[in-house]
Amino acid sequence: MKKLIHTIAILFTAFATSSCCKCDIENSIIKVSNNQFTKAGEPYYFIGTNMWYASILASTGEGGNRERFCKELDIMREIGITNIRIVAGPDAGSDLANPAKPYLQEAPGILNDTILCGLDFTIAELEKRGMDAVIYLNNAWDWSGGYGFYLKQCGYGDSPNANIEGGYDKYVDYCSDFSRDTTAQELYYDYIRTIVSRKNSITGRYYKDEPAIMSWQICNEPRPFSKEVKLEFATWIAKAAAIIKEIDPNHLVSTGSEGYIGCEADMELCETIHADKNIDYITIHIWPVNWGWASRKNPDADIEKACTYSGKYIKEHIELATHLGKPLVIEEFGYSRQNNEAGTGIPTDSRDIFYRYIFEQVKNAIKNKEPLAGCNFWGWSGSGRPNELVWKPGDDFLNDPPHEPQGWYSVFDSDTTTINIIKEYTKEITR
Repeated sequence: MKKLIHTIAILFTAFATSSCCKCDIENSIIKVSNNQFTKAGEPYYFIGTNMWYASILASTGEGGNRERFCKELDIMREIGITNIRIVAGPDAGSDLANPAKPYLQEAPGILNDTILCGLDFTIAELEKRGMDAVIYLNNAWDWSGGYGFYLKQCGYGDSPNANIEGGYDKYVDYCSDFSRDTTAQELYYDYIRTIVSRKNSITGRYYKDEPAIMSWQICNEPRPFSKEVKLEFATWIAKAAAIIKEIDPNHLVSTGSEGYIGCEADMELCETIHADKNIDYITIHIWPVNWGWASRKNPDADIEKACTYSGKYIKEHIELATHLGKPLVIEEFGYSRQNNEAGTGIPTDSRDIFYRYIFEQVKNAIKNKEPLAGCNFWGWSGSGRPNELVWKPGDDFLNDPPHEPQGWYSVFDSDTTTINIIKEYTKEITR
C-alpha cells in the first residue's frame, strides 16, 4: 500500500510540474540585473548555508536518509534559510586520504544512479519549500575526489595526504598539474556535460529548467596552486563556464573561488576569472583560523582581529564587484567553537560574534546598495551527531568534511544561540 501511495505521489508531482506554465518556471529562476540578483522580478537577498552531503543524504542507498533530509530542510526553512550550497556528489578519492563516500563518480563517466536520484530529490524538495541550490561540480581538495580524481585517471597516482606533516606542500605541487593537464580537464568537461544536461527523474524537467537551481559552480575553492600556471588556470575556468552556459543558458554560473586568497593572493587573477562573460557573480570564502588571521591555539582571543581582517577582505571584494558590475556572495565562512574544539555541547561564543559580524556586513551592504547580496555559513549539520572526531562510513553526515574534526564548524540543531542569531538576521535580510 505504501509503495502504491508513493508511486501515485510521484505521478502527481510529475503531472503538476509538466503542466506548470513554462513562463512561471522561467520567472522563478534567479537572474542578475544591474549587479544584483532578482527572482520573479524582485531583488533576491539571502542567508544560506552549506550542506555538501545533501545528494547522498537524499538518496535511497548507502548513507541515505530521506526522512532526516526532509526534516533538515523543514528546520532550515523555519529558521529562514533559503539557499543551500551542495556538491553534486563525491568523486572517488585518494587512498591516502579519508574521502567522502559513497562515490557519485567511481571511474570516468561511471556514475552512481542512486546518488543522481538523490540529487533529483534534493532539487524537487527544495522547490517545494521555495529554496534554492548552488551546485558545485568539482573540488580543489581531495575530500570529495576533485582535482585528484581526474589527475589519478591520467597517471599521476593518488593525491598526497595534505593533513600530515609536510603533506600540504606535496599536495599543492601535485594539484598544480590540473591547470596544465588538458586530458584531466576533458574528463571533467565530460562529467559536467552529463550532470548539467540531466533530466530530473522526479520533476520530469531537464535541470536547465529547474527553478530551484540558483547556480552551477565550476569548483569548490578552485586554485591554480602555482604562480606558474595562473594563465592556464584562468583558461580552464573560462572554458568550463562556457560549456555550462552552452548547455544551460537559464541558470547562473559561478567559480566557487575563495577570492584573491584562492588566486595565489593575486587580485588581478581574481578579477580575470570573475570578469569572464559567462561568470555571473563573484564568490568569496572567509576562514580566519585557517588563514592565520586568528590563532589556531586560541581563536577566542583573536575574534576582534578576525572580524577586522574579514571586514577588510569583504570591502576589497565589494570594490571588485562594483567595478565588474556583478553581485557578490560570501558563500563560505566559519569560526570554530571555544578553544578550537570539535563536537557537540561546546560553547560557541566566538563563533556567534563572528556570525553576527558577517551578517551585519551583508545587511549594511544591502542598505547601502552595494553588490554584496547574500552569504552561506559553513555549515548545517542539524540533527546529525559526531560518533568520533574522525568520520568513517556509517557515521552521520555532518558539514565538516571527513578530513576535518567532526563537529568543528558544524551548526547543530542544539546550537540555540547560533540559530537565534541566524533567525534574527534572516528576518532582516532574506527576501
